[in-house]
Amino acid sequence: MRRSFTKRTTRKLINPMLEEEVSVTAPLNLEEKIAFIKEGLFLTDDLTIRDLVFNDRQIKLMFINSIVDVNNLQSNVIKPIQENPFGEIKEVVSGSEMINTTDLQVGLDALVDGYCLLVQEEESLFLISAPKSKTTHQIEPENEKVIRGSHLGFSENVMENVQYIRERITNRKVTVKYSHVGETTKTKYALISISTLTDPEIAKTIEDRISFIQADSIQSPGYFEEFLEDNSFSPFPQYLNTERPDRVVANLMEGRMALLMEGSPTALIFPVSFFSFFQTSEDYNTRSFIASFLRLIRLFSFITTLCLPAFYIAVISYNYEVIPVEIIFSIKSSLEYLPFPPLIEAAIMQFTLELLREAAIRLPNPVAQTIGVVGGLVIGTAVVDANFVSNTMVIVVAITAISSFVIPSNELSTSVRILGFPLMVLAALFGFFGIVIGLMITLIHMSKLKSLGYYYLYPIAPLDVKALKDALVRVPIWMMKERPRDLKPLYKWKITNPRGWENNE
Repeated sequence: MRRSFTKRTTRKLINPMLEEEVSVTAPLNLEEKIAFIKEGLFLTDDLTIRDLVFNDRQIKLMFINSIVDVNNLQSNVIKPIQENPFGEIKEVVSGSEMINTTDLQVGLDALVDGYCLLVQEEESLFLISAPKSKTTHQIEPENEKVIRGSHLGFSENVMENVQYIRERITNRKVTVKYSHVGETTKTKYALISISTLTDPEIAKTIEDRISFIQADSIQSPGYFEEFLEDNSFSPFPQYLNTERPDRVVANLMEGRMALLMEGSPTALIFPVSFFSFFQTSEDYNTRSFIASFLRLIRLFSFITTLCLPAFYIAVISYNYEVIPVEIIFSIKSSLEYLPFPPLIEAAIMQFTLELLREAAIRLPNPVAQTIGVVGGLVIGTAVVDANFVSNTMVIVVAITAISSFVIPSNELSTSVRILGFPLMVLAALFGFFGIVIGLMITLIHMSKLKSLGYYYLYPIAPLDVKALKDALVRVPIWMMKERPRDLKPLYKWKITNPRGWENNE
């Protein structure tokens, strides 16, 4: 299996997603036809096969259950055949569009377009149209809103979620593997990949890790995350959570895998790098210089959230010389009557901010907005007037809070706020030297950290200059010709003829 994939990738001019297949019209028996179709769909688990009898001969009804309307199929195809088991197929199944062909390859391509396939011993095949209706509901994820782009989010039904992905990638190379986990709950989940792009080692690694899970109940992707991640005690998330089908599709096309679970609208994407958490769907719906500017702001907000309170403590406690004299007098006057040292002052404000944030999440939206206003204005003004906290500290904490909300990933945003506390302690003990030590330890940890065995800080460590095109900034899409090399995709090219029209002018 591995050798055949390697051989395919040596054909650099052929995209396996678009590669033309040879028509198969040679006479095959029924079992050989079924085997050919299964292999052509890469043994995907959402391929359903029904056994029927017509004219005293066995026939097979094949369809992809995630994109076919099963009720329509039952009433317009299966039931008429069962009630009228003799005659001509075209006369018995008359309520649906039907195409007659002898080419198995045509049948394969039609299956991913919402057709079902009637296979019989005879050479001819029948394609019957029975697609599910396109997605009509618009449930936009609350934590991943965009201005431009799709406003559709996943539901809590794993079959529907697979449908959303297949609607966006109408290609038979999309492979879905269903299974169950949890010895008591038997919760259904789906692993999704593109067989001609994803490195088989990724699929093998994740399947092996899942096979070792022995637990009574696995109820959400968050359970999977803790069972499967490389370092459970790292503050940094190692898998990407998303509720957006378009984001899952974009990562599948990079050569990654996704996990969907029954009862959860969240997909897990793996493996990912640190910079994946700063990419949003909107980055690719706006022009490159705007997307690059916004991405740099997100990265800057990460540094601000991590370092700003510690920087303030270091300046107040040790390093006055780094700020202008005029500002020193202003800060000193606001600190004159405070009963707490800067570390306690910062910790109180940060802890209060976390209380307000948790309260806003748990309460209904109208009440949560009121809590935000009360917390930001009333409490902030009161603690300053009571000389518990300085005006400068209120400003620092407010900027830190706003910066943390700029980070697209809620999990990473929470992690970086938690990391700010030990950094504040180091700043209070050693000043700027303590901040440098804390940042060095964090950077070393991130350099050693892996996501499913792949380096977390790629493409910075190890350095890959070409991959920087979609890391710190985003260059124009037509310049991002290759997929990330650390994923070892079976086909590396995303774009083979960028802006080809320029050659004709």
